[in-house]
Amino acid sequence: MTAQTDTPGSVTAVYQVTGMSCGHCEGSVSSEITELAGVISVTAVAGTGEVTVVSEAPLDEAAVRAAVDEAGFELAGRA
Repeated sequence: MTAQTDTPGSVTAVYQVTGMSCGHCEGSVSSEITELAGVISVTAVAGTGEVTVVSEAPLDEAAVRAAVDEAGFELAGRA
């Protein structure tokens, strides 16, 4: 995983999600992860399976996994 601080107080994490194939998939994953406490922004790219999350603090991977599962996809881990 690449974790970097974009602005003071924010952390960027990149996750690998399997099963996304279209814009609707991207929206479903983004919507679920956005509901997690502290999430500032989410960018999902179906073509690569990468989901970039900017948050106020590092996120619990189990919470991210649960959100991705709720969207109907699988979190393969951090990219």
